[in-house]
Amino acid sequence: MVAPDGIGVLLRAIREDAGRTRDEQAQVVQQTQDGRWFDWENIKRWELEKRLPVPDWHETIARTYGLSVAEVQRAVAASRQHRRSQRREKEDVKRRRFFGVAAAAVGATALPGIAQAREGIDGALAGAGAADLAYLESAFERHRGGYHGRAPDDVLGEMQADLDLLGQILNQPHPASARADLARTAAGIAGLVAIVQHDRGDKGDAFRWFATAEKAARESGDRRMTAWVLARHAMVPLNYGAPEVAVRIAARARRAAGRTPTAAGALAAAVTARSLAAIGDHQGARVAVTDVQSLVERLDGHEAADTWFGYPAQKHFVHLSQAYTLLGDTEAAYSAQDDALDLTDSPSVMTRALIAMDTAACLRLDGDPAAAAEMAAGVFDRLPGPYRDGLIRARAEVLHQALGGRPRDLLGQVLA
Repeated sequence: MVAPDGIGVLLRAIREDAGRTRDEQAQVVQQTQDGRWFDWENIKRWELEKRLPVPDWHETIARTYGLSVAEVQRAVAASRQHRRSQRREKEDVKRRRFFGVAAAAVGATALPGIAQAREGIDGALAGAGAADLAYLESAFERHRGGYHGRAPDDVLGEMQADLDLLGQILNQPHPASARADLARTAAGIAGLVAIVQHDRGDKGDAFRWFATAEKAARESGDRRMTAWVLARHAMVPLNYGAPEVAVRIAARARRAAGRTPTAAGALAAAVTARSLAAIGDHQGARVAVTDVQSLVERLDGHEAADTWFGYPAQKHFVHLSQAYTLLGDTEAAYSAQDDALDLTDSPSVMTRALIAMDTAACLRLDGDPAAAAEMAAGVFDRLPGPYRDGLIRARAEVLHQALGGRPRDLLGQVLA
């Protein structure tokens, strides 16, 4: 059911007041776009709220329908809120049924210096060391917050001095208790570098940094840190074409996480869901989706914080978007994409681009390859230079391989 004050009702009312069919309305949109082809099925999807217009369409819709962009955004927001309320009602029903049954049953090139820094840390982990742990812990805290609008190369550049210092400190003698804390900090910082290298597309270096991070995490004896490193590590093969390897690494992460609800455990379950969906194990993937949903409901505090070590709601919906897309459940995927965008800050260039690529993949699954290619090409073409390689390109290339004919050619032109 569409929202009474949402985008579907608004667009339909304006079209009908003008006496136009959906096909005629699509022609008006096409004229607004300087003659670029527009599928009338998009009008139908928007009016029935089978899919909500993504931000890329807001200005075109406003010009075509005689609205302001703010009016379009308010109507879309109302539709999203209506969707969420309906979904909550459905989930409440499912939850009541579940408890009733239960009761009855009684993955680019490394920047200069980065490789040397890893080798220094990796080698130092074999010996002893200590020093200004307080400074390194503060550096770890400073870097773990995420990109915040910065390009991956810039983040690595800012970390270089701390990486060099970490390697030096690890080679200095210190008491065993301080060594464990230092190893944990080393694991976290090495894991952060691995994440950035993964996002840049340097798969080999990401694997090496994660291996160093795992070595440090195991030396520290911190199972949560070990689980987080493994869960993050699993994303490298998942995102770069080796989902079966990702399944195995994610399983290790889930064993390390144990039964306690943690961000690492939730991430490992989410990666499991995506990996199983990618290899065609849809039943296993849906079980993993249920697992991560259950874990997310029990996360709080720093476990749900919006950092690279937390598993906030925004990150959860980004993972669900990809899982449902791989499962071919486009309705659930579109809903997750809407929720993710609602929770994503404007500077999040990479996150917004990845969500848009999922949306484009769903358009193809829904039988609209032209719209899929147009959206993906538009997103990729507008990316700043530092973001045009790595993870976003990998996602776009997967879509490119799935397309054919003119849509494939269109996306191929921007990827060339």
